[in-house]
Amino acid sequence: MLSLSWNTMRTRLSGFVGAFLAVLCGTAIVAACGVLIESGLRAGVPPQRYAAAAVVVGGPQSVRPEGVDILGGLPAAEQPTIDAGLATRVAAVPGVRAAINEVDFPATVITESGLTAPQARAHNWSAAALAPFTLTAGEAPNGPDQVVLDADLAAKAGAAPGHQIQIETPSSTREYRVVGVVSAPGVTRQSALYFTDDRATALYGRPGQVHAIGVLADDSTQADDLAERVEQALKDDHVEVTTGTDRSTVEFSDVSQARAVLMAIAGSFGGVALLVMVFVVSSTLALSVTQRRREFALLRAIAATPRQIRALIGAETLLVSGVAAALGGLGGFLVAGWLRDAFAEIGIVPSDFELALGPIPVVAALLLGVGAARFAAYVAGRGPSKISPVEALSEAVIERRGLGRVRTTAGFVVTAAGFGVATLPLFLDTPLVAAFSAMAALVIVIGVGLLGPTLVGAAIRLVTGPLSRIAPVGGYLAAANSRANTRRLAAAITPVMLAVGFAVAQVFSQTTHADAVRQQTAAGTLADHVIVSQSGGLPSAVADAARQVPGVASASSVVRTQVFTTTTMGDNVDLEQGSALGLDGDQVRGNLDLGTVTGDLAALTGDTVALSENQADWMDKQIGDPVPLHFGDGRVGSPRLVATYTHNLAFGDFVLPAALAPAHTTDTVDSSVLVRLEPDADPAVVTVALRALSPTVTVGDRGALKAADTTAQEQGFWVNLVAFGVILGYIVIAVGNTLVMTTAQRGREFAMMRMVGTTRRQVRRMMWLEAGLTGGIAAVIGTLIPAVPLVLLGIGLAGDPIPSGPFPAYLAIVAGAVLLALVATMIPTRLALRVGPVTAINLRD
Repeated sequence: MLSLSWNTMRTRLSGFVGAFLAVLCGTAIVAACGVLIESGLRAGVPPQRYAAAAVVVGGPQSVRPEGVDILGGLPAAEQPTIDAGLATRVAAVPGVRAAINEVDFPATVITESGLTAPQARAHNWSAAALAPFTLTAGEAPNGPDQVVLDADLAAKAGAAPGHQIQIETPSSTREYRVVGVVSAPGVTRQSALYFTDDRATALYGRPGQVHAIGVLADDSTQADDLAERVEQALKDDHVEVTTGTDRSTVEFSDVSQARAVLMAIAGSFGGVALLVMVFVVSSTLALSVTQRRREFALLRAIAATPRQIRALIGAETLLVSGVAAALGGLGGFLVAGWLRDAFAEIGIVPSDFELALGPIPVVAALLLGVGAARFAAYVAGRGPSKISPVEALSEAVIERRGLGRVRTTAGFVVTAAGFGVATLPLFLDTPLVAAFSAMAALVIVIGVGLLGPTLVGAAIRLVTGPLSRIAPVGGYLAAANSRANTRRLAAAITPVMLAVGFAVAQVFSQTTHADAVRQQTAAGTLADHVIVSQSGGLPSAVADAARQVPGVASASSVVRTQVFTTTTMGDNVDLEQGSALGLDGDQVRGNLDLGTVTGDLAALTGDTVALSENQADWMDKQIGDPVPLHFGDGRVGSPRLVATYTHNLAFGDFVLPAALAPAHTTDTVDSSVLVRLEPDADPAVVTVALRALSPTVTVGDRGALKAADTTAQEQGFWVNLVAFGVILGYIVIAVGNTLVMTTAQRGREFAMMRMVGTTRRQVRRMMWLEAGLTGGIAAVIGTLIPAVPLVLLGIGLAGDPIPSGPFPAYLAIVAGAVLLALVATMIPTRLALRVGPVTAINLRD
């Protein structure tokens, strides 16, 4: 059978090119997603500040409450702290040369010109040995007003030993004397400065807590062995012991987040890519098999059994898909590198994030690619294998009518499922609703694709009459061909429809959601001024100082963070992450409008919380109830519910007191400060006074306040755009394959038409009209499919059924689809017409 398959492929090589490209490209995308997932599990960034530490002890880098399975945990949104006293116990572990506590907090050097040097991280001097940093000038700090800078920071700030510089930290802004300059090879990601241990601990502002413990090992001790002993000594202390690359997850707050986000994106993207690959490969193989019905009919007529026909198709598919999947799997490394670079540009992963290049993703993608092709071949081969020998020849030349019951049932079920998912925005009010709408549109497209010949037949009957009147000869021929070959036309229309529907859904679901968030943020922000920092965060003292400025009625700190809650459904416990806002309850009125408020926001002090109405309903909480949750650093809390509100799109589902939220963030700083003026205050005078609070602050109008998770939403938009671009590129290749295959197969048909008197120009006009018909029907159906999810999304988010978004983008999507249909149809048509009709009529089908 393999020999027969090989001989068939050699003589019909062009018929297998489409399937080969579909499997090749699909497998490359799936393999790339596998590489990214593996990289999220075991890759990252090499440690720098902890390069000399064999083991680093930090707080738990993930949140996994009791009952949540191992795959259900989420990365901590903020860097946790650990007990400083643990260093004494670690130092007693055999093989430990030294156990050094380290504190880590932001610091901004303010130059004499008033400009700020790049934000740095401040530490205690004893922790300099963990890199190790070595003095290149001056001496170590030994007084509370002394500081040591790394060489890069000293150069940027124009500072040298003996200079006085101003440094802003979360707790204060004051002058220090530079007494030394240090350097360390390989430390490039962050600028560092060092205070004395006592001064750094005081500035850190968390008594008895440290960021991490760096462990220096004896020369004869292996890091893994030492890590096991340290872990055993601290097994009951809720800490994480790391070695190797994992040390960077404690050192850099963005690495553990990047690993988890990369896994989530790659898993979601890979699932969609696999779904699209199965659909595209199935369509391509089905078209290839349909084009060979005459050949299969002949085999049946000479006594080939249905099983042999299926075996032949399966063997051919195995040969083609095996080679294509192997090459695609290796190509996945290149695609993964490109995706990593694209995600780094967006800010999802650090630019120096390394990939894990192993064989598992390649093997998995190969098996999935071959499996998808093999399944598609089985489905595609069922029809031809059942042709009876008596009916073989007549069935070979007349297109089979109607759809099988299995395909029809599957089409209706998948379409209904898509419409079901599309209704979720009416009942859920979360940032995920845009993704639900896009996914619903994709599922509906696939369901409609299964019902393609039926829908295309109905569409053709509507347009073939006018088509015949447009061009008496070409239009009549195009209409007649379309009516007689609805399956062939459906095979061409379906991938174009998929491209249009997928593109419209992806673009307009995100723009609709972003517009709803923007509108609610603008309506809910009442403050006259918003103070933000040029260096990333504001010390809490800025809000206090702003309240003392004449003309200021109130000033409320705004702290951005995350919280985690659990949901129990049966025996399953799911962990969910939500946006949280820290606000001063007694200052917020007049600065923010949280919508319809039940309860008292002024009571938002101490250990309390306010929830959105949706979140309170979901958690079944009433005013006065405790709300069990985990803060962003993983600490467990149970604040009392004091109020509910409705503007959660703009401000998230959780509001915490401004004094409580920073205690569970990495840097204990405010994100911004909202300022409301007295009615008779002079805005210009107040603005000048507010700018004088610190050289690092910027004072803007209310538009400077961003919605909750604005950065994440913007990053999500670009991530979806990148992922959408890759998937769309794959779909475009599939569209080109399909259109070229359906057109190239018609060489004998063109020859027959020319032999009965049809001119080349009339044939070309017929194909122009067919291509326009293909693009037009695909554009219309492809637009209507995501229309329902987008309308429901708009109603659910803002009560407006009209999707938001740039209309030129829609026109570009439709124009691109029609242009692709024309190009992919007319090029093979022109090539086919170059062959004389007598020669073409004798060519093999």
